[in-house]
Amino acid sequence: MSIGEVLSLYRDGDIDIHPEFQRIFRWSDDQKSRLVESILLGIPIPSIFVSQRPDGVWDVIDGVQRLSTIFEFVGVYRDHEENLVEPTTLRATEYLPALKGYRWEVAAPNVQVFSDAMRRDFKRAKLDFRIIQKESDPNAKYDMFQRLNSGTDLSAQEARNCLLVMLNVSMFNELVDLARVTDFVESVPISDQKEDEAYRQELVLRFFAQASFASGDAELREEYGDYLTRWMREAAADFGRPESQVDEHLFTRTFSLLNRTMGEDAFKRFNGSRHLGPFSIACYEFVTSGIAANIDRWEAADAPSLRSRIQEVWTAPDFRDNSGTGMSPRRRVPRLINRSRNFFAQ
Repeated sequence: MSIGEVLSLYRDGDIDIHPEFQRIFRWSDDQKSRLVESILLGIPIPSIFVSQRPDGVWDVIDGVQRLSTIFEFVGVYRDHEENLVEPTTLRATEYLPALKGYRWEVAAPNVQVFSDAMRRDFKRAKLDFRIIQKESDPNAKYDMFQRLNSGTDLSAQEARNCLLVMLNVSMFNELVDLARVTDFVESVPISDQKEDEAYRQELVLRFFAQASFASGDAELREEYGDYLTRWMREAAADFGRPESQVDEHLFTRTFSLLNRTMGEDAFKRFNGSRHLGPFSIACYEFVTSGIAANIDRWEAADAPSLRSRIQEVWTAPDFRDNSGTGMSPRRRVPRLINRSRNFFAQ
């Protein structure tokens, strides 16, 4: 299909590239310029995979960044709030250094624009599309997305975020908003790298998965990352309904309490006299599960009592015997969730 035909599909709303993905995929102007260079040179672009929705619209499963780069360069790309995005100004590339400073057709000081002939050549360039035909299986496109993107530099949560955008964009937006809540950010100090990998959003997702956990201590039947993705899919189907497993109020109550009481020490090791070291995921699982399950009790208690109880976690057999480097998440998570609910009920 020619780029001109794809532009028409996009303008008519017949292809959905999920602008929310732009919060997840991060291409630099150099990368965008190299894509334009490849198109101009006739270098084949990897296939774009789409799935046809019941309304006939194509959902882009793989190729979002390539298409959004093309749309942005041409000046038709709209963000998740339907605002037109500033068209790209090209950088110099390896084989076409003269592209530096060029735009599609927007005149500006010190900016050159593509000629009519260049624009026609660009719009006539072909892109290869592959349509996922397994329309009867609603999970097919999400499975395909994971398969196609398994070799990319997306973190596990960035891949989940992409899936969630396709499943339920409202739940995705809720996840993003909750990850920015001040009490949560202040009580969960993580590295800049973890921030960039959407780890905060993973921790929000973990909170709700823990809160809804209703099984025994048996080891999970799948790797924890797969369990979390499966739980997310199920929760996305119910999000916004009365039976939703995503309780925003419980989340904000829990982290408001933790931040007032512990601040950035909430999930750091306690050595008997002070908190030290980095954020502990096992402590996060134990403390948030226990407090969320007993939120009324601890909101009514005084801060010193809660602080003391959290510090006791580090010497408690319920925590110590079920965490540590030798304990896989498949075994650790169910045990910590169940034991923490009893631990914080006392």
